[in-house]
Parts: sequence; structure tokens; C-alpha cells
Amino acid sequence: MRVSHNFSAEFDDDNLIATGGLVPVMLLAESAGLSDLVQEYVTVAGSAGANAPVKVAALVAGMVAGADSISDMDLLRHGGMGRAFTEHRAPTTLGTHLRGYRFGHVRQLDAIASRLLTALAARVPGLVGGADEVAYLDIDDTIRQTHGYAKQGAGYGYSGVKGLNALVSTLSTPTAAPVIAGMRLRRGSVKSPRGAGKMIAQAMSAARRAGAGGLITVRADSAFYQHDVIAAVRRGKAHFSITARMDAGVVAAISRIGEQEWVGIKYPEAIWDEDEQRWISDAQVAEIPYTAFTSRKKADHVAARLIVRRVKRLNPASATAEQGELLAAYRHHAIFTDSPLSMLAAESAHRDHAIIEQVISDLKDGPLAHCPSGVFTANSAWAVLAAIAFNLTRAAGVLASRFHAKARTATIRAQLINVPARIANRARSWLMHMPRNWPWQQAWAALFDAVSAPLPAAA
Repeated sequence: MRVSHNFSAEFDDDNLIATGGLVPVMLLAESAGLSDLVQEYVTVAGSAGANAPVKVAALVAGMVAGADSISDMDLLRHGGMGRAFTEHRAPTTLGTHLRGYRFGHVRQLDAIASRLLTALAARVPGLVGGADEVAYLDIDDTIRQTHGYAKQGAGYGYSGVKGLNALVSTLSTPTAAPVIAGMRLRRGSVKSPRGAGKMIAQAMSAARRAGAGGLITVRADSAFYQHDVIAAVRRGKAHFSITARMDAGVVAAISRIGEQEWVGIKYPEAIWDEDEQRWISDAQVAEIPYTAFTSRKKADHVAARLIVRRVKRLNPASATAEQGELLAAYRHHAIFTDSPLSMLAAESAHRDHAIIEQVISDLKDGPLAHCPSGVFTANSAWAVLAAIAFNLTRAAGVLASRFHAKARTATIRAQLINVPARIANRARSWLMHMPRNWPWQQAWAALFDAVSAPLPAAA
């Protein structure tokens, strides 16, 4: 592709906007009740809290459009944005609003995020499609690296990186991409499972309000292999599927599994044997009953299933002391679960826990590229607003097309949100002129039509 002419450029068009997709997305937010929820719940005092619905909506809109710092919110004030949206606020005003938050105000944003997810699930049925039968709650944490000495709460965590720790829970189904059920920013030096029990309880409540009325399984990695986490899951009447740490009890249990009990599974480079109707693979699965946390009082013992996947080591000499000489020929991955699924189905479903890493990656590729304030509670509020923006973007993708329903948020931004448009007045109404031959025109139109249609009457 070559430039065909000599060009000059002037930034002088008062009717042009670079983010035409923000119009349907913010229409969706309004129809789901974002402003009403903020008006009802947020009680930030003083001038910082004045006009909170306007300021929160502006912060969310900026994040949907790709803003990852407070100063980036200036993108909401270019060209014809004043015609598309009312009551703009300067980035400095939005920053002052964020710094006005205290711990209780952040919890108010949590309540808004949870209720907005419920409203979005009702407004966009495919958002959590199939949750009435099977749903998965995944929980994990991540370090958001920070720099400098003036960032409240920053510290060195398990990864050795200085930053703040974000605890994230997501809700997904076998047919629907994840949405964020809970988000909490913590100090950087915190242990992964701290507060996980409370997060799980809140996430399960949010999931059920969003329509998860069937089988719910909470999935987590070995950092959350703790009695308190499993107890929280059971109190919520859900099932758990947690990677087990390779402690002495787990290693001993694995060593009791007979060689004939291992079953080959579909894995990279596996071969299907038509005669024997089984997979010939370097990866195999077996299970054994197991009781965890036996060092605690008897009432705290948890009896369930230990499902183990083993994969041949290319270099047996690389076996770690943790797994012992007895297990040197294989790498073992143990799952502690009370799932009612079959062994192979439960093991396969647990591997899908990795989907939460995609959500974390999307967040870090968007609003959580930075923790933009030096004030911890401001960053905590920013994190919850990032979750709201993520769920709004996901809902917009579901309305647009089957492809965008599971696309990354960066893809949705590029194809549906950051679409240039020229605003014109025609027949006493506003018209957006979009680029001709836009490759995703049909998906954009589907989104716009869906949010512009009148809401169905309440039953």
C-alpha cells in the first residue's frame, strides 16, 4: 500500500468523532441503569462527589474507548463529542472524583458493578447463555506492576515484582465468554488467598442474580488450595475444582494409583486407536478418593476426589524434589474436586480455568495498563470501573455478532468502538455518517439496532 498524494492536515472538524461506537455502548449502559445505580449508591462527599453519575459514566466511557490513565479521559472532549454526549468533565475533575473515594465508597461501586451485571444479563440474554444449566466461577489474582515510591499500597508480592495485587473472579459457561463477577485491588505484598472466601461468596451471589441457577463450579489454582476457600464454596452450595499442591499427602495418594487405572486423554500429539477405542497419549488421567486438610480438626476435613493428570517427562532427571523420586518419570498435576462430572469431563473442565488469564490479559491491555493514581482507594475505584467497562464491552460484543461475543476487548474496540463518524443534523435528528465499506458494518449495525430498540415491557 502506497500513499497516493501529497497531503496536509488540519485538526479543524467540529463534527467528527473518533469513537462512534461509544454511542451504542453508552446507550446500553443507560438502558441497564448505570446512572440510576450510581445516583442510588455512591455517596462520595463534597465537591468531589458532585454529579457522580456523570463522572462515573465518563470514566467508564473512556475505559471502553481505550483510556488507561486519567489524562487519557481527554479523548472524550474531541471534535463532535459534545454533540454525541452531554455534560463532559475534564480529566482533572474526574481525577478529583476518584481521589474522593474511601474504602466504603469502593464497596458501593462493587454493589453497582454486581447489579449492572444482573441488568446486562437481562438486557443481553446471550451474555451468560447456558448459566441456568452449567456455570463456572474462576478466581485468580495478578500483580499490576507500579513504579516510584509514592504509590500507596505498592509492595513486593509472590512474583518478586513491585506493584498492587488485583483479585479477579469471572463468570463463564461452556457457550459464553467470561464476564467479571468481582474485582478487588489489594496491597502488593498480600498473599493470594487473602479475602478469597468473601470474594467467592459475593461472586456466587452476583452469578445467581445474573441467571446462574444450575450447576456452579468454582475453579482456582493451587494458591487457593485452602480450607477457608473450599468452606466458602460449600457454604454457597456450589462445587469446587482446585489445583492441589503437591504436598506429602497428595504425593502419597498418587503413588497408590495402580498402573492399570491410568486412562489416556486427547492431548497434543495423541493418537486415536480405532480398535481399542482409546487415546494413545503421553498424557493420562486417573482418580482416587482423597481427604484433605487432615492436620486440622476432624470437622474441617474435606473428603472428595483427587483427579490426577500425568505427562511423560522428556528428561526424567528434571524431576523436582516436590514430586519425589517415585514420580520421576512423569509430571503430575492434581485436582481436588467434588464435581459430579465424570473423571475425564471434570479434568477437561478444570483445564479451562486458564480462561481467566485471558480476562486478566485484556484488563492489562486496557484500563489496568496502569494504576493511575498515587491514592490506593482511587486505584481501587479505578479497578472496579475497569470491570464495569469490561462487562459493557463484552455485552456490546454479544449484541453485535457471534464472532464479537467471544472476541478480545481490544478487537471489539478496534472494530466496533473506535469507528470514526461525522455527526450531522437531518430532519431535526442527529445522524452519524460512518465510513463506507467498513468491514464490520453489519456487526456495528446489529449492536446499534439492538440498543436503539425499545425495551420489552416488564412482565
